[in-house]
Amino acid sequence: MKIPAEIKKILNQLEKHNFSAFLVGGCVRDLLRGIGPKDYDIATDATPEEIIKIFPDNFYENDFGTVTVNGSVEITPYRKEGRYSDKRHPDKIQWAKTIEEDLSRRDFTVNAMAADSKLAVIDPFGSRQDLKNKLIRAVGSPDDRFSEDALRMIRAVRLASVLGYEIEAETKKAISKNAKLIKAVSAERIRDEFVKIIMSDNAYPGIEMMRSLGLLRYTIPEIEEGYGVSQNKHHSYDCYQHSLYALKYATEKKFNFHVRVASLLHDVGKPRSKRGEGKNSTFYGHEVIGARMTEKILNRLKFKKSDIERIVKLVRYHLFYYNVDEVTESSVRRLVRKVGPEAISELLEVRMADRIGSGVPKAEPYKLRHLKYIIEKISKDPISVKNLKINGEDIKKILNSGPGPKIGFILDILLGLVIDDPKLNKKSVLAKEAKKLAEMTEKELKSVALQSRQKRDRIVNKEDKMTKQKYWVT
Repeated sequence: MKIPAEIKKILNQLEKHNFSAFLVGGCVRDLLRGIGPKDYDIATDATPEEIIKIFPDNFYENDFGTVTVNGSVEITPYRKEGRYSDKRHPDKIQWAKTIEEDLSRRDFTVNAMAADSKLAVIDPFGSRQDLKNKLIRAVGSPDDRFSEDALRMIRAVRLASVLGYEIEAETKKAISKNAKLIKAVSAERIRDEFVKIIMSDNAYPGIEMMRSLGLLRYTIPEIEEGYGVSQNKHHSYDCYQHSLYALKYATEKKFNFHVRVASLLHDVGKPRSKRGEGKNSTFYGHEVIGARMTEKILNRLKFKKSDIERIVKLVRYHLFYYNVDEVTESSVRRLVRKVGPEAISELLEVRMADRIGSGVPKAEPYKLRHLKYIIEKISKDPISVKNLKINGEDIKKILNSGPGPKIGFILDILLGLVIDDPKLNKKSVLAKEAKKLAEMTEKELKSVALQSRQKRDRIVNKEDKMTKQKYWVT
């Protein structure tokens, strides 16, 4: 792929002032993969002050000397780094002299390439071969890279998940050896990498990599509690496998972030609620226990309050009961109120993921389709005289009378008029129509009102039939 003109212009400006300048990191990797980069990073032998002289409308306020140009392009001096005492930040930032020195400090070979303005690639670590072989390999000694910044271990899993690659054997071994170092990393940084794994197309193998490499134990150990915990006759997999297969389905269906996290955590309470062994074992109350655990996990990882509340509700109510002939519309309304109208479709998606994770062949059986039909049915505003911009009290004043059947007949007739032409639903217009209707006898009003009700019933029945057809229910 070609370098965009505005990026090439920045590289040329630096070169024009006798500095070397290279694209580095993920943008080079993506260009070589034939994928348009989301952002561009540039490394140069110019100091921050020299960069600002060339691009005077910009500034830097960071320890790394990074100057952001054109609002998004980050230009950073070549640098080398010493010890990382806190397993996160270098103790001291030092400028390097060559691009090769700069590349040697980077995390993985796929991110340790540079390209000039003509897309000539500098590749001191065999990065292109690793790209070809779809491997995530640490630059130099993996033990050194992970002791410098422990988050790199989860980042290796994230890159493998996002790119669909494997982690190279020595790099894997070093992650397993150093996994406990992840405890020194802030919750926010772990959360950000976890979200990227969950939202990748390979979320299922990504979480399994986290477990097999020992990282899950130090980040979200509650998920690992389900590993090897057998279930009852209604499930084909153990608790851990079930959750991963649910996540896999949610990923394949491109469900959103809330649904993916809830699918992974919906049965997290099962190991702590299990009673008995074998095909008749039970997990009573696991959805309540799981909701509490989910809240603790997401709070620990510093998720937004709104996301926590939404996901906890999905876990809490994922086990909702629904049988076509037993559950009433009022009970469905209660469920919608508990979960929230904005999240009810997500709850149904979690149930679908749960079903597939249990080993059943159909994600959406008849009764789940029927529930969707009921939810849509109750979500529609009923066609009622309550929708009119005029009410019975207004009609009584117009008739200058007390309550009586004529009031109801007139409201029914006015509703029929509004059904035919919604523009008529204005208080002044309906008041005029009501005055005209007041001149009719009660018998005449009753006859016209009956026709109006029949019209309304036909429309309601037609809409209901269309909604049933939508969900293939009878």
